[in-house]
Amino acid sequence: MNAPAKPIRTRFAPSPTGYLHLGGARTALYSWAFARHFGGTFVLRIEDTDLERSTPEAVQAIIEGMEWLGLTHDEGPFYQMKRMDRYREVVGQMLEAGTAYHCYSSQEEVQAMRDKATAAGEKPRYDGTWRPEEGKVLPAIPEGRKPVVRFKNPLDGEVTWNDFVKGTITIGNKELDDLVIARPDGTPTYNFCVAIDDLDMEISHVLRGDDHVNNTPRQINILRAIGAQLPEYGHLPMILGSDGAKMSKRKDAVNVMQYPAEGYLPEAILNYLARLGWSHGDDEVFSMEQVCSWFDGSHLSNSAAQFNIEKLNWLNNHYIKQADNERLASLAQPRMQANGAVFEGAPALPVVLGLLKERTNTVNELADAAMLFYREPQPDAALLTQHFTDAVKPALADFAERCKTVEWNKAALAAMIKEVLAAHGLKMPQIAMPLRLFITGQLQTPAIDAVLEIFGRDTVVARLAKFL
Repeated sequence: MNAPAKPIRTRFAPSPTGYLHLGGARTALYSWAFARHFGGTFVLRIEDTDLERSTPEAVQAIIEGMEWLGLTHDEGPFYQMKRMDRYREVVGQMLEAGTAYHCYSSQEEVQAMRDKATAAGEKPRYDGTWRPEEGKVLPAIPEGRKPVVRFKNPLDGEVTWNDFVKGTITIGNKELDDLVIARPDGTPTYNFCVAIDDLDMEISHVLRGDDHVNNTPRQINILRAIGAQLPEYGHLPMILGSDGAKMSKRKDAVNVMQYPAEGYLPEAILNYLARLGWSHGDDEVFSMEQVCSWFDGSHLSNSAAQFNIEKLNWLNNHYIKQADNERLASLAQPRMQANGAVFEGAPALPVVLGLLKERTNTVNELADAAMLFYREPQPDAALLTQHFTDAVKPALADFAERCKTVEWNKAALAAMIKEVLAAHGLKMPQIAMPLRLFITGQLQTPAIDAVLEIFGRDTVVARLAKFL
């Protein structure tokens, strides 16, 4: 895509009927990155005209999800329910201009029209009973019935736009009936509000899911009817679940705010979502600064992407390894406290996490792994019997005595362990296994010299004395 001539203004416009889902987050990311790439403006708009399903809690969940991801908006959030006067103003202008009209057909009558069309093998649609045409006599207005307002959609011709994801898309106007743009109580409908919002907010580029493809010709016709400049459109294919089917709450974590709860870092989610429908060569790992530098609207895939939890875990592991240990500690500590971790007198948590983070995929796994440093060891009696044998007791006693004077660092401890093994004719597992049980209560730990160094001399000597 060539550099646009007009100022770039993109928008993310969720309906607050639930949480921020992965598909919405990807749309927000692409819209945000596109605006950042061209030095433009990213607008957050809350499309809350569905009064039955929209909730303040959902609004808050969307905003929290955006904040956690770091997708900061430049303008907004704007709320459609606060723009009712503007919508009514445009409806009035369209009625006056003849591009909209009052329709008094009841819902039952409209349904009968649709059923009749379906029975005739035609597309179900409103038949234009109340559409004013030159020389046409309209029916008598039913007493006491409030009308809807319908948009006078063109009868002939086509709507064509160059979708910068899917390519050229053409839909015939005969496929579109006269859309209701205002209900009997005067409240405007979705497609009308979206078109007026995009006009008033001077949106230059609309990136959204391809479930909106059928809405686009309706919105284009409305914008053309009021003489507005059209934005450019790009429709993103859906994200499929790991099984290749549509993502569902039962099988997939589709709520963005599930991911911090499960120990994922926002940079991993962003990196993963960016790659889930867009590419930059063969790059797999990239920062958001790089995404903003590269994301110009090209290289977007026009086929559905499939969610892969293993790939996400790989990325999250990468970002955990890169993360500052103090930051990881701030994330892990609340989880560990909930599991009974005791931090008083224990090793510094950032140091512990620095030792463990290489081999964990999530902060939750990291917090669980770190627990061995923050609880009293309770080794299994059978394991003690298996590994704390008469053959190794003299070596462990020797090791415990040397611990009182050895220089306390990983290298010196490793050297001392080798000396004890040589002096007693043992192999590493014979002394490392019981030491792990004495010090941590479990057999699986990082390298024993690193574990000993972090616990500190006093703790190690005390725990050895308890068992020896």
